[in-house]
Amino acid sequence: MRPEDVYELANAGDPRISPDGSRVAYVVTTIDRDASEYRSAIWVAPLDGSAEPVQFTTGAKRDTSPRWSPDGRWLAFTSNRSTGDGDDKKTPAHLYVMPANGGEPRKLTDTKEGVEGPVWSPDSTRVAFAARVPDEAYEEEDDRKRRPRRFTRVFHKLDSVGWTGDRRKQILVVGLDGESKQLTTGDFESGSAMWLDDRTIVFAGLRDENWDTTLINRLYTVDADGSGEPKQLSQDEHSYEHPSPSPDGSRIAFYFVREDGTWPYHSQVGVMNADGSGVQLLTESLDRQTSPYPDSREPVWDGDRILFTIEDGGNIHLYAVPADGSAAPERLLGGERQISAYDHHAGRLATIVNESTQLRELYVDDRQVTHVGKPFTEGRELVQPERFTAVGKDGYEVDAWIARPAGFEQGKRYPALLNIHGGPFSQYGTGFFDETQVYSGAGYVVLYSNPRGGSGYSEAHGRAIRGPVGDAGPGWGSVDYDDLMAVVDTALEQYDFIDGERLGVIGGSYGGYMTSWIVGHTNRFKAAVSERAVNNLISMFGSSDLFWVFERQFGGPMWENIEAYLEKSPSTYSTDIETPVLVLHSENDLRCPVEQGEHLFNLLRLQGKEVEMVRFPAESHELSRAGSPLHRVIRFETILDWFDRHLK
Repeated sequence: MRPEDVYELANAGDPRISPDGSRVAYVVTTIDRDASEYRSAIWVAPLDGSAEPVQFTTGAKRDTSPRWSPDGRWLAFTSNRSTGDGDDKKTPAHLYVMPANGGEPRKLTDTKEGVEGPVWSPDSTRVAFAARVPDEAYEEEDDRKRRPRRFTRVFHKLDSVGWTGDRRKQILVVGLDGESKQLTTGDFESGSAMWLDDRTIVFAGLRDENWDTTLINRLYTVDADGSGEPKQLSQDEHSYEHPSPSPDGSRIAFYFVREDGTWPYHSQVGVMNADGSGVQLLTESLDRQTSPYPDSREPVWDGDRILFTIEDGGNIHLYAVPADGSAAPERLLGGERQISAYDHHAGRLATIVNESTQLRELYVDDRQVTHVGKPFTEGRELVQPERFTAVGKDGYEVDAWIARPAGFEQGKRYPALLNIHGGPFSQYGTGFFDETQVYSGAGYVVLYSNPRGGSGYSEAHGRAIRGPVGDAGPGWGSVDYDDLMAVVDTALEQYDFIDGERLGVIGGSYGGYMTSWIVGHTNRFKAAVSERAVNNLISMFGSSDLFWVFERQFGGPMWENIEAYLEKSPSTYSTDIETPVLVLHSENDLRCPVEQGEHLFNLLRLQGKEVEMVRFPAESHELSRAGSPLHRVIRFETILDWFDRHLK
């Protein structure tokens, strides 16, 4: 795979089975190279395989979120297609509805911002959804004339979203006649709405007095006719997210996250009665994360059991558990693959599956239905990574993978790149990863792994790098560093085609932190790419959209533990960095603000170290995954140019 092959990527996603169990609607996403934009359309396939899938919508931009009405008459979806006002770039994703057998879509919403999470009422007459409702000041498009923003909450911005303090997310309902009602108001954040019955909506929200600092999600109910205030349904102590009412409305499934002032904990699938009583957790015996990020949806009911996915050793597997807790969770679909989306209805199962050398495709009852990525995968050499186990100096075993260079020749020695995942509570895995294929295609051995601190394993594995404040634990740059070095050491021992004198290291976000940390603590790598990194924990604490919540992992707030935060900041060790460093950062990154990249670049440059900085305009923290396709290509070209200069 070459950098420019990004333009050829195509994936299926978001499958939804029709009420009669005869068809499945799903989304196909491609890239418009000339416009450097993503395109998507709704497709429909018969579940019995009697005919080929057909494209159902013809929007020229992005049609997403297909949702069948319960009576089977309609298919709703969101789209940012042209509204005819001549300013298509500013068109938000509106809600559309069309006959289930095809026809002309009809636009139902006229919100200022995009529709999220549409869900039909049981009687098929209305659709609930979430949308940001901006302050009236946004009517003034000239920023030089716009009133200043006034914020009272620390949660006032969000990466890839922008300013949120004056455009909170609210719950709305719209009828088939286009008449809409806003059900929630105020300086709160709402989302994940579902219908409990024809009159009541249940949703997750941040609504207490100090919601912006505690960040405890609770479940609420609100009348669908717009009368009355939301009523709290769940308990106060812990977080409840993604409510999913049972078909008869008597119970609600949800994701549960323990709140005790520390992090991380595995999310759990739970169930409660419709009045909030009888809370029961169903998945504690698994000791795995049950809401994979970003590939998760609300738990799905199948009669008296509940379906959900988990992260497991680099894979994402599908499980089911009895809603009454009478038996342990059962794995329905496993294997060396990632199930990124799913739906179950009328006894049929639809999934989106991807593997190391296969893009995301639709499966029905584990039978492949689509081949949207076939032109891509058949047209180029893709490398199948090999799983191996690294053993650290304390005997801890770490899952790791090695990808040989494309066109591998026996007897030849190759430079190698260690790629480190972000999070830290996330995982690298067995799904298709464009970075692995691009670096392999450029002639590099690629090493990647799941060191301690990440998800996909036991909760103890995920909590192993808490601290360094007090007795919380050793903190970042401790056993995770040891694990990563063990991965390199084990690979050098087992694979004689790796040239140990030509090693590079790269990572983004927390992976960028570890890259900066590594080159400040060893000179074994000859080049490094520190991308969208955390380099100074003190300034990061006050400038990031969410980084202040990491005090739960560090063991205490920055202002009480400045020395500890300095000790764990990679930039503190800038005088020890001898490795040439390329700093990559997006200028609109609100998660790890660009000042983090500037901080490291300036320190290294002022000390006469070999360093370069590349800044991407108009991009957020998600550049490598969802940024402008052109910028994604340039990013790959920039990275390869840097490593080629130093490792080849």
